[in-house]
Amino acid sequence: MGDAAGIGPELLAKALSTTPVPAHTAWVIVGDRWIWERAQKFANVKVLATTITRFEDAGSGLSFLELPLLKESDVPLGIANTHAGRAILQTLEFCLDAATSNQIQAICFAPLNKQAMKLGGLKFDDEASHFANYLGIKDFYCEFNTLGDLWTARVSSHVPLKDAAEFITAERIDAAASLIHKALVAYGIPTPVIAVAAFNPHGGDGGTCGREEIDTIIPAVAKLKAKGMDARGPFPADTLFIKAREGVYQAVVTMYHDQGQIAIKLMGFERGVTVHGGLPIPITTPAHGTAYDMVGTGIANSQAMTNALLVATKMGASK
Repeated sequence: MGDAAGIGPELLAKALSTTPVPAHTAWVIVGDRWIWERAQKFANVKVLATTITRFEDAGSGLSFLELPLLKESDVPLGIANTHAGRAILQTLEFCLDAATSNQIQAICFAPLNKQAMKLGGLKFDDEASHFANYLGIKDFYCEFNTLGDLWTARVSSHVPLKDAAEFITAERIDAAASLIHKALVAYGIPTPVIAVAAFNPHGGDGGTCGREEIDTIIPAVAKLKAKGMDARGPFPADTLFIKAREGVYQAVVTMYHDQGQIAIKLMGFERGVTVHGGLPIPITTPAHGTAYDMVGTGIANSQAMTNALLVATKMGASK
């Protein structure tokens, strides 16, 4: 249900009140019962869910598995909180353990708050790094930001912008493109067209405005084509997303965080989904945050939450 102090629980309640569980699928809500009951009140909905005590008991449809971790007095609404942050980590690890033992095929979580998670014990920059460490992942991993059939990957992510150029290597470009290609195939797009963004303004203007394109990105794209991928570019980032929006490309590999994030969020902030790539199980979440200022109002748009549930389900089914 995400951060108990944020809009995540009520978003989930609202999403589940209008979105039927797909056939041959079990959706299991995990967390404190009182949070789930309060979330339904905030969203002004009532969602029927069968109570279970272990994932193996989940049948097709919606179930609730209680994981009692928090007292209501420990979680003031709308504030990054140590108790809520610790519960987030414990709940995620509970689900990761279930995934590694093949009890579940996908994880979807409502919005988290990194400050709360760090107060609660997170030792990494973000949850993606925590997932990778917990699962023992040594290879490249990254977040994909998605908007329907348009997905983006990043060569660098949560690093200072002044350091982004250091992450532009042929190996990382290859890894990001290969990961998003594999993820899109699992999502149901068998031959995605992948556009690779340039790093410098105007694609470097023939080297007069930076040489990353000439020295690294162009050779990397050639190697992707040699591997059988429909990779194109590099293209200047300020025009690339115009064609992506029109459906010319299904994936865009960006060189740094905001290069893709700004475009995707402008095109559909209320619909975007983040997918964690490079992990042995699909993990999805809405691409927006906990919106502490809106907690309890019931007015937050739940479309991204619904989309995250459906993407996780579709990718989980491919396993």
